[in-house]
Amino acid sequence: MDDYFCLMCNQPIDRLNTKERRDNVNQLETKRILVVGMGKSGIAATQALLKLGAAVSVYDRKEEDQIDMQLIQFLRNKNVTCYFGEEPDNTNELDMVVISPGVPLDTGFVQKAKDAGAEVIGELEIAYRVGKGKYVAITGTNGKTTTTTLVGEIFKNSGRKTYVVGNVGVAVISKALCTTEDDWLVTETSSFQLETTQQFKPEVSALLNITPDHMDRHKTLENYAQAKAMIFKNQDENQYFVANYDDEESWKLVKQCKARVVPFSRKAVLSLGCFVLDGDIVIQNEKGQCIDICGIDELKIPGAHNLENALAAAAVSYFAGISPEVIAKTLREFEGVEHRLEFSGEVDGIRFVNDSKGTNPDASIKAIEAMKGNIILIAGGYDKGSDYEEFINAFPGKVKQLILLGKTAPKIKETAESLGFTNITICKDMDECVKVGYKLASSGDTVLLSPACASWDMYTCFEQRGEHFKNCVRDLEK
Repeated sequence: MDDYFCLMCNQPIDRLNTKERRDNVNQLETKRILVVGMGKSGIAATQALLKLGAAVSVYDRKEEDQIDMQLIQFLRNKNVTCYFGEEPDNTNELDMVVISPGVPLDTGFVQKAKDAGAEVIGELEIAYRVGKGKYVAITGTNGKTTTTTLVGEIFKNSGRKTYVVGNVGVAVISKALCTTEDDWLVTETSSFQLETTQQFKPEVSALLNITPDHMDRHKTLENYAQAKAMIFKNQDENQYFVANYDDEESWKLVKQCKARVVPFSRKAVLSLGCFVLDGDIVIQNEKGQCIDICGIDELKIPGAHNLENALAAAAVSYFAGISPEVIAKTLREFEGVEHRLEFSGEVDGIRFVNDSKGTNPDASIKAIEAMKGNIILIAGGYDKGSDYEEFINAFPGKVKQLILLGKTAPKIKETAESLGFTNITICKDMDECVKVGYKLASSGDTVLLSPACASWDMYTCFEQRGEHFKNCVRDLEK
């Protein structure tokens, strides 16, 4: 077979790294593969599979006139069979279905293909099978993007060639094909991505926390937790699993893990792992040495939840072999990620903060706790089956006004009123939310967008929602 070329850097790739991965590549040639979902991961998977010689067909629930014309032209030029807005009729002929994270595994035609003998996996699994790089995998209900980005920065600052990929918005397979054995893929992994893995085996994995989320998909907290546990399923005693000692649901899963468990804790002093001691982040290693990293007051990212993210990142990096000095320097310099407690402007003494990444109640509770002073809170969006009582119970002494939008607005309003919180306004769109928030706020207050919901009712993604919020704030400043 000819050399392959990385989709992103167009560099030749030696595929004969190991027999196992060579066999994985060879097995894909001429295989009949359906890629389900034409989002970022689906498009990247399609490109890669075509490069690897597979016979590819694609499906998306959108009609053809809703699909980007450049994508359609690319697919036609490659003789790809497309099913747009209609269910595939080739399920009995397929060898494999590569399913995008947002598509439920029990979707009718996917189940038909599986029953007919097709293997059903995701883009992350394909990337692992055909690439060469070593993986760090990070999951959890909240904090994944911040921790993944921070770990990526630490790895890069250590001199390692590092790709930050996964649920952060960069398809894993778009980078995996150009990796060498010395490269690292620091990967944010969602429950949806993990539940379609089979061989995936990271060198270091991390579980940050587990709180109810995606209940519309997973149905129970136990199912959701078990999907998260897939992150360490294939690890052995030669790998590390970093877990939140303070989080009951996460720590329950440790007994299932064969890897070396490294706890992190914001509250407890540990005999092994990463924790806080006398105001400092420290690591107790396997030799019993206690290594000082940096002071918690040196962190630029605010809130107790971000301290936990820093502890997890420090543990992941140290046990992956990176020096304490590099870890400390990066922790001191890291300023956070876009759409997560992102300062977005100040008008007449009123601060505006974009936390569009707060897509579930627990994430928004953490955002509320991290803010100082009175909060005018903008929330609401797509309903993932969440309960909002704990969210509302975080309001006293913090939130003075709640502004709601989206499909969940009536549900959140009803919950809030049942708990005695009545300072509520429902708005039709983000522009109105920002204008109302500005009018209701006083100098020194914060207008915080932290929706506690997904964005899919009004936006294609939380990034689009956050950008719209920031644009609305800029309009106020004019």
